[in-house]
Amino acid sequence: MVTHFGEVKHFVELLRQAKPAWLILALLLQAMTYASVAAVWYLALKQEEMHHSFLSLVPLGIAKLFSDQVMPSGGMSGTTFFIAALNHRGVPVHLCMATLLLSLVVYYGAYLLAALVSVLVLWFYHAIHVWIMVVVGIFCFVAVGIPAGALWVRSLGKKELPALLLRIPGLNNVMSAFANAPGNLLRSPSLVISATLLHTAVFVLDAGTLWVMLQMVGVPVSFWVAFPSFVLASIAATVSPIPLGLGSFEVTCVSMLGLLGIPIEAALTSTVLLRGFTLWLPMLPGMWFAKRALR
Repeated sequence: MVTHFGEVKHFVELLRQAKPAWLILALLLQAMTYASVAAVWYLALKQEEMHHSFLSLVPLGIAKLFSDQVMPSGGMSGTTFFIAALNHRGVPVHLCMATLLLSLVVYYGAYLLAALVSVLVLWFYHAIHVWIMVVVGIFCFVAVGIPAGALWVRSLGKKELPALLLRIPGLNNVMSAFANAPGNLLRSPSLVISATLLHTAVFVLDAGTLWVMLQMVGVPVSFWVAFPSFVLASIAATVSPIPLGLGSFEVTCVSMLGLLGIPIEAALTSTVLLRGFTLWLPMLPGMWFAKRALR
């Protein structure tokens, strides 16, 4: 794509023109994403009078990212890791499952909100295409299906499941844990609203990091160009079965930026820089924190 639409020399010049001062802002934005996720867990545990240090939960956010990226499962793998890590820290299983339910509902609620805003922004820019609506439609099915399925399993309690579901290894244990999970976390409007806003902030901060990358390579664009590009790329990576979202995220992000008028070389450069901050940079510490959290 780069060699066809632009000169390699110009691509290299974009990298050389990158302003290192923007790196500090990008690092701060990414640190705030982990703090936002940790704040959701901190509020949920505090609601149940389980007092854990806020700072001790931040590394778990990095470890959750590692789990989410390595094993594609619509965000379930990272959430499952977090529940196991909480249980290792002495949090009762029923409270772990209650936190799981809250995390699923508010995460996908924030995700759907970000997707809706992105579609509206693209409509404003006259950049809506059929493939975009197809990808968003598939994502909406996943985003509604996962938390709805979790709530359905909880509503069944200890009732007998269909024979087909009983063949899934470990499902009986999961059902038992869900059946005993208190529902008061989801019945707290203030907690649900706060957690949803915090998860929404994660999308805003990540999109802000992409905006910073565009500034670094000398493309002063509006934040509303970066936001739908990041969200659509994240959706493509979420519904894709490819570990780490490799390829699916990059192609979608570059394509969206191109649709919104960003030169292909700058779009690719900013996307690669973004992935360095959001994926590769936290990968090694995430793996270390994940291993440490489950000891």
